[in-house]
Amino acid sequence: MKITVGIPAYNEEKNIAKIIVKLKKIADKIIVCNDGSTDLTSEIAENLGAIVINHTKNRGYGSGIKSILEKSKEIGSEVLVTFDGDGQHRVEDIKKIIEPIEKNEIDLVIGSRFLNEEQEVPQYRKLGIKLITKITNANLKEKITDSQSGFRAYSKEVISKLKTSDMGMGVSTEILIKASSLNFKIAEVPITVLYDGNTSTHNPVSHGTSVLLSTIKYISIEHPLKFYGIPSLIFFVIGLTFTFLSIQYYTEIGRLSTNLTLIGAGTILISVILIITTILLYSLVSVVREGKTR
Repeated sequence: MKITVGIPAYNEEKNIAKIIVKLKKIADKIIVCNDGSTDLTSEIAENLGAIVINHTKNRGYGSGIKSILEKSKEIGSEVLVTFDGDGQHRVEDIKKIIEPIEKNEIDLVIGSRFLNEEQEVPQYRKLGIKLITKITNANLKEKITDSQSGFRAYSKEVISKLKTSDMGMGVSTEILIKASSLNFKIAEVPITVLYDGNTSTHNPVSHGTSVLLSTIKYISIEHPLKFYGIPSLIFFVIGLTFTFLSIQYYTEIGRLSTNLTLIGAGTILISVILIITTILLYSLVSVVREGKTR
């Protein structure tokens, strides 16, 4: 099975050469998406024989992954491995991450930092990743431990069917939710990540918030009945309860309780808005999905 390795890169001239040199020993093709770098990332990658996709400006990690998936489909890749360009991933781990795909057992394999007991992950990253992963797992058929790992392997079928839209770091969650909804089998293998120095170029707070918002967005789109329907039911029950208490107060005292009435009417109104949103979004998603399957 021919291996294609895709690297989303932004100003990685310090790392890209040594990564490509190592990858050339095991990869049949290497794709580097130069996401608007202002350094020599593109020139170095091109001189070392990689297929280079150049974005005229920095669009974001998700845009880089999208370009790599599209190029992989175009060149007929049998298996695609996405590999970070900051030097955190080990080339030696590629063999075990593609093994389940080579055996036709799994469609999408994630390299997890949390299956390796010896792996030390910075505490702030661990907490953020685990929170986002927990939310993501509520919408996946197979439960995972690391939803934000960029070290992944994709089968040819996933490459051909998966379409992404998120331009930022939320693409990692988007891919998992969409792959699961397409009934692709997802699994993890343990990997070791090298946290030498400050390899991350993203502010952890803004990064985490962005990914969390993207996760919520894709959950609401893929599972509108669950995301909007359940809260609607809860608000409706609360509204009925306070309406009953308001009526009871009126029969006993002879006047309406402003607080009880407002809470009852307000929560029922929220419930109605949510159920309308559920119906509209569910209908829209169903129409889109039917159009894709024709």
